[in-house]
Order: sequence, then structure tokens, then C-alpha cells
Amino acid sequence: MMSNTDPAERAARIRRMFGQIAPRYDLTNRLMTGSFDVRWRREAVHGLHLPREAHVLDLGCGTGDLTREVLRQSPTTHVVAADFTLPMLQLGQRRRFPRPPAWCAADALALPFSNGTFDAVVCAFLLRNVADLDQSLREMARVLKPGGQVAILETTRPTPHPLRPLRDVLMFKMIPWLGGVLTGQRDAYEYLAHSSATFLAAPELAQALVAAGFTEVRFTYKMMGTIAIHWAHT
Repeated sequence: MMSNTDPAERAARIRRMFGQIAPRYDLTNRLMTGSFDVRWRREAVHGLHLPREAHVLDLGCGTGDLTREVLRQSPTTHVVAADFTLPMLQLGQRRRFPRPPAWCAADALALPFSNGTFDAVVCAFLLRNVADLDQSLREMARVLKPGGQVAILETTRPTPHPLRPLRDVLMFKMIPWLGGVLTGQRDAYEYLAHSSATFLAAPELAQALVAAGFTEVRFTYKMMGTIAIHWAHT
């Protein structure tokens, strides 16, 4: 697990960790979720109402899975795919997309975009890793146009569930083991499992969105209450 550090050191460790697991990150996600992560991205994008020729920011884009889904559902959309882990961006640039996105190295806490640039911001499995959640949400709100939308796919602190023992074995035993086998970085997947278990509960993230200036916040649970999709407007 990753101990508490100052924000700059924590960001450096996160960047290094994702750089190390980048080559097998997508494969590991598919195996860990039984490919349900593909369906969750589809649902997250489907919950948006994008205008024609919309401008969308995929923040913490990784290799571009969510970017691809945005473009699949809305082929006229202009997507900026942004991440602060260069190996992820480099892998993403080798992939094919329905429409080539613009790739950008960017920190979620200080986005290099003007106020009101985008019609929507989307992100998947980003927020539990940022050093300052509130600042990242404020930055999302800042770069959105009035009436803009956000879709957030994220792990959530687990809700009570009859299958909790099975869920705990999956999160704390199977995921680190599988991640270690596939990437050689078991510590990274132990961190990811524990960061999921200690991140905000879905209602708390909804409150954080409201505090950052978002309205019409709604969410839905997935995977035995360990995943949530949030949508909101500015």
C-alpha cells in the first residue's frame, strides 16, 4: 500500500506506478471485471446528452478506452484525451479510434485549458488517485461550459452487501494476485484495492460534486456496490 505523503510525492508515485503497469493495464481491467468495465464505460457515456460537434475532455484517459466509447456513440465529437502518465498516452497513440483524439499530457489539478472550453468531461478510475479531490472537481467545473456535463466512473467505498465475504476476497486477494501475475507489480494492485475500499462512498462523492458547483447530481451502483457512475451538470 501507499503511505500518506505530501501531494507532490504522492503524485510522483502514482505516475510511476501507472507507468509501470501501463502495458498490461487494459488486459488486467478486463480480467478483473469480467469485461464489465466496458459496459460501465458505455453506460457512463450513454448517460450524457452530447450536442453535435461536442468538445469532450477525457481526463485521466489512460490508453483511451473511454475516449473510444465517446467516439463510438458520438462520432462527430472532438475529444481531448489527457493524462499525466506518459507511457499510458504513448500506448494510446498506437491504437485506432473512430476519430483521432487530441492527446495531451495534463495534471487533473491544474488543467491547461481555458474556462468554459468543453461541453463534457468524462473520467474513469481517476479520482481516487488524485492528491486533491476537491481541486480536481473544481478544475472540471472550470473548464466546462455553462450547462456542461460530467460523467465519472469510479470505485466507491463498498456498500453493505450479502456477498461481502466474496467481494472482499475478490478485492483484497484475487485482484492483487492477478495484477501481480500479469504485470509483476503486485504492490500496485494492492494499492488499487485498498484505495478503492477507502475512497468516498458514492453519496459523499455526490456531495463533493455539489460543493464544487455541480447540479443535478445522480449516480448508480455497479459490481456489488464497489463501483459507481456519477453524472452531473454545471
